[in-house]
Amino acid sequence: MRFSELLDAVRSHPQELSIPASWAQGRASFGGLVAALQYEAMRARVPADRPVRSLAITFVGPVEPEVAVSFEVDVLREGKAVSQVLGRVMQKGQVVTLIQGSFGASRPSEVAVTAEPAPEMKHWDECQELPFIEGVVPEFMRHLAMRWSVGGLPFSGSTSRQMGGWVRLRGDVKEEAISEAHILALVDAWPPALMPFLKKPAMGSTLTWTIEFVQPLLQLSTLQWCQYLVETEHAADGYGHAAAKMWSADGRLIAMSRQTVTVFA
Repeated sequence: MRFSELLDAVRSHPQELSIPASWAQGRASFGGLVAALQYEAMRARVPADRPVRSLAITFVGPVEPEVAVSFEVDVLREGKAVSQVLGRVMQKGQVVTLIQGSFGASRPSEVAVTAEPAPEMKHWDECQELPFIEGVVPEFMRHLAMRWSVGGLPFSGSTSRQMGGWVRLRGDVKEEAISEAHILALVDAWPPALMPFLKKPAMGSTLTWTIEFVQPLLQLSTLQWCQYLVETEHAADGYGHAAAKMWSADGRLIAMSRQTVTVFA
């Protein structure tokens, strides 16, 4: 199933969905897709004039592909401008992902701070794309294209704190406007930031993830490249802490992200 088809499915039937094996990441489903699906279920419970400002995501356990999963939503509070919403991804009677979201309407303000410019990167046509090789890279990567411009590839023994380049959906992509659900998939497509430091393959995963969206969203297409950069700020004892941003191709800020990741090496 295409990304757009899965979004349509969760909008129609949030209580009965299974994620195809083509979206797997090892024994689990791709976390960016899981977050996107739960977000869509949450979005449906909030007034349209309250865009999402931030999401705090905890990956409690793996979401098995091809096994029924449900996306539950509780509206914790609806204030005059902000809705606080809790989402739970449930599988086999267990919570496998938790998302707390803040959705807020715009209001007049004297404060306006312009985002810093995007870093300079080589054009995507000049960058190496990580190919999809079945059985070698995670299955979900058949749906997402990444082209490296900064730092090393996974398991390359890189010493750079930074990793990044260009990202977009790939394959049979429905051309439509990029939404917050697409942004979740594009940001999380990149491997855990600790992977390039390793010299041989090892397991790694994301424990927690917070992401903040610049609103209103830019008018971008799912066929366009976005620019991504992550920096590992600290790593020890099998855990790492990394901050990232994503921009449009012309350098406008889209989202800010922070992850706590684990590595088993």
